[in-house]
Amino acid sequence: MVRGACLAALLGACLAAPAPARDVLGIFGRWGAFRDAADARCFAISEPSDPRDPRRGWSPFASVGFWPRKSVRGQVNIRLSQAVPPNGGATLIVGDKHFQLSGGGADVWSRDPRDDAAIIAALRAGGDMAVHGRSRAGATFSDHYELRGAATAIDAAALGCARVK
Repeated sequence: MVRGACLAALLGACLAAPAPARDVLGIFGRWGAFRDAADARCFAISEPSDPRDPRRGWSPFASVGFWPRKSVRGQVNIRLSQAVPPNGGATLIVGDKHFQLSGGGADVWSRDPRDDAAIIAALRAGGDMAVHGRSRAGATFSDHYELRGAATAIDAAALGCARVK
């Protein structure tokens, strides 16, 4: 029952915005892998394990994206549960590794492709992940993610776009 609810929530988060049809590449634990054929992009995505606030207006998620036509492979993007100030950023903690994320509003990213690779390596090691930030109102917050299935979803997303040129 919980897995079905998680699957429904993941699909809802991925399909909420108007977009071309998405192919489900697979659901792995709390992570899913999807392909947007029209945009030639693939991504692995998960939602936080924390309860969501329906008043927020958006759904938080963690994703690893692949856009072969733009030469982007393994880009980490986090949609936070609360908006942070412009250039406010956040801190991603995976196991004992800490990564500074840049951005503002609801979205933050790794600083560069080298950080993307280091984050993906940490995600592959498993365990738990947390993203800590300070909201525009000044309150601290944390979004927590389970990593079971993350490595397989990332691999499925990478393979889903491997032949796109």
